[in-house]
Amino acid sequence: MENRADYEAWADLLKALAHPLRLQIMHSLLRDGCHNVSCIERRTGVSQSSISQHLQKLRAAGLVVSERSGNEVYYRPAARPAVEWLMAVLMDEEVERHVP
Repeated sequence: MENRADYEAWADLLKALAHPLRLQIMHSLLRDGCHNVSCIERRTGVSQSSISQHLQKLRAAGLVVSERSGNEVYYRPAARPAVEWLMAVLMDEEVERHVP
């Protein structure tokens, strides 16, 4: 990682994670797999609109992907090295991986 653009890309990823709720959402997705906004709302106690805004930032950074099923949208961790790195940082116990 010698290129300035590489460092800028990593800085953008870290900016996307620079909020406690986004870290909590990522931790939940990494630990438990795919969720919809209602499920994340129950786990965090935060409003659906706030969760949706944070998920949008995580999607824009390429950290989560979404899939529509009927009226619901389900989110899961993206398959990329940054997500693997985040899992190593957030997970202090051995868990089943939910990253494809």
